[in-house]
This record gives sequence, structure tokens and C-alpha cells, in this order.
Amino acid sequence: MAPRPVAPQTLIFEKGYDPQRSEGAAVPPVFRTSTFLFKRAADGKRAFEIAYGLSPRAAGESPALIYTRVNNPNSEIVEDRAVAWDGAEAAALFSSGMGAISSACLAFLRPGDTLLFSDPVYGGTEYLFRHLLPAFGIRTVPFPAGADEAALDAVVKAHGAPRLIFLESPANPTMQLCDLAAARAVADRAATPGRPCLVFIDNTFLGPIFSRPLANGVDLVLYSATKFFGGHSDLVAGLAMGRAELVEPVKAMRTILGSNCGPDTAWLISRSLGTLQLRMEQQQRNAGRIVEALRGHPAVARVYYPGLPEMGDRQVALWRRQCTGTGSVVSFDVRGGEAEAFKVLDAVRHMRLAVSLGGIETLIEHPWSMTHSDMTPEEKRHAGFTDAMIRLSVGLEDPDDLTADLRQALERI
Repeated sequence: MAPRPVAPQTLIFEKGYDPQRSEGAAVPPVFRTSTFLFKRAADGKRAFEIAYGLSPRAAGESPALIYTRVNNPNSEIVEDRAVAWDGAEAAALFSSGMGAISSACLAFLRPGDTLLFSDPVYGGTEYLFRHLLPAFGIRTVPFPAGADEAALDAVVKAHGAPRLIFLESPANPTMQLCDLAAARAVADRAATPGRPCLVFIDNTFLGPIFSRPLANGVDLVLYSATKFFGGHSDLVAGLAMGRAELVEPVKAMRTILGSNCGPDTAWLISRSLGTLQLRMEQQQRNAGRIVEALRGHPAVARVYYPGLPEMGDRQVALWRRQCTGTGSVVSFDVRGGEAEAFKVLDAVRHMRLAVSLGGIETLIEHPWSMTHSDMTPEEKRHAGFTDAMIRLSVGLEDPDDLTADLRQALERI
């Protein structure tokens, strides 16, 4: 009889750490050190051959610890465990989500290449794509987040074959899902011998519990680990994961850019992995209660949330095909504009007015003037949101208290 597959929720307690190598400590200690000792000079030589890609790793060979900018036991424990839900071969832990995104893009893009990206995306990613990469001779072209295969083909026809298609799904803050199968098909047609077109995705909003894009043809999955992986609004980190052959050059770029994660932060993420699935599932249940309260409220013009009929038939079909849940991030339009949105933001009592998401507390913010303030008004409207939108990251407070809080705030309009 074949052994029963072990669930991710169990694997994250077992992978990546041997207590007997740390005096039998039940949980990993913090390896707060900048450098590591070699037993012999030959060991040091071999460690650097692997670290700088001078010689490939032999089968079963593990890279030696060198220097915390290169690798650290706490980072490696997170990398070994975090892949359990996505089913990735390897992962790279970064000092921030933007560290993961920028390092991954720079590992594969070169002057003259074209990057296509879904629109809208997180504000930091937006700035990288619209302002920084073009300064290095990389063309960046936005396309609507919900674009189908024909629309993506038209973008390629107008701008040339891309080297990379970057998706953020659901899109921040409109909650539009990207068509992963369409992106994969377009990328495969754009590939040339020896030079594939890669598909990357920022999976922060739904992953890793409710969306696993590697199973839908995506090459590299990116996360702001600040959010659900950390889950307590007390750290900043990022993750990139996928096939080992793609993660290795990303790690090499991380080493040179110096964007590795420190041991204390890595330890905090390792601490949080055990409750990640439990937190996300409960936060999703709480978000469902919030969505019910918002839909049909006289002060609310529209709710944006995966799987809702008002997202449109195609979006619902994408959600059913690509996702296993709806998550805990909700956007909604109030009736009015910025002034009415600000009244709600200033009136909430249990929700905290702050950017970020995925923590155990409920956060509320105004995308137009906060997270996406660097976009022009035209770019924001083109991306599908206005100054009437509010974004919620639903936490673990009592859902009755949250819905009552939101109702009393909406009464200010």
C-alpha cells in the first residue's frame, strides 16, 4: 500500500529542521550570526563555488553556510517549509516583498526585453515597472488584470514578444482575477528556442491557502511574506518560489543585491507558519460576514470580492477554476467620493486605519490617496478604481463587532 500523502499543515512542522543538530531544541533557535566557520579550507572553497555558480551542485549536495547575506539556518528553515502549500521545489526568502519582486525580475530581464504586467498592481510594483525598469532599457507594458487570451495576444502583437508576463491576482485593489491559463498560453507562443517567456505571479492576497498558481502553469510565485505568512504585522519579508532551476538565479541576485532576510525575522515567520492556514481560514469566514453586511447597504455602491456575481460571469468562472477560497481582503465603493470615504475611515472604532493586510487585526485604507497615490488619476481610473473605494483586510476580531463597526461608520455618509 502506498503511503498516505502528508498534508502541508503537518509538513510545515517537520521539514527543514533537525532538533538533534541544535542541542535537541524543540523549536529552531535564532542563529544570530553574520558568518559561519569552515572545518577545512577545501570546504570553504567548495562553498563559494556553489554560492557563485562556479560549479554545479552534485546530487544530494547541500550548500554550506557561508555568510548571512548568502544563507542562514533560519532563512533556510522557512524556505524548506513555506513551499509545502504551493508544491514548489524551492524558495528564496527576502527582506521584503519588493525585494522578492525586484530581485526575481532583475534575475531574468535584460535591456531590450519587454515585460507585460497586469494592471492594477501593488503601488511599489507599479513604481518599479513604470519608472525604474524603463530607466534600465526594459520596456514595460500594462494590460487589464482581467484580460482574456485574445486581449493578451493583441498586446503582444502591438508591443512584441515579452520575456516576462507578470500577474497580480487578485489585483490590488480591484480584486480582479488574472487568467492564468491565458497567460501561460500566450507566454508559450512568445517563447523562442533557448529563451522561454516566463510567467510570474504575486499571490499575496489568496495564497498559499486559497490559490496555488504553480498548478496552473505559472513559473514563479511571489509573496509579500509580511502579510499572511508573518500574519501579525510585526515583520517585513518576501518569498519567491517555484522550480529550483528558476529559484537559483533569483537567489544569486539576492546575494549581490543584499536583499536576504535577517535571522530574527525569519524566526518570526517560522513561528507563524504553524497557524497560517488556521488564520487564513478564520479570516475568510469573518470577511464573508463583512461582505454580507456591505452588499445591499444603501451607502455602498459596489463590493469587490472574488466569486461574487457582481464581479461578472467571467470573473466567477476564473475564480471557480483557479481558486479554492475567497480570502479576507475586500474592497468597496461608497456612494460619493473621497470626502464620503474619509468619513467612514475616520469613524471606525475597531478597525485600524493603516495600509498593509493579512495581519490578525482588521485594517482599513483608501487606495486612491494611500497605497496607489503614485499613480496618476488617469492611470487609476483606467485600472478600474476611483476615490470612492475603500479596502479592508479583515482580521480575527469578533465578526459581529466588525460588522456593527462598519455599519455605524457608513451611517456618517
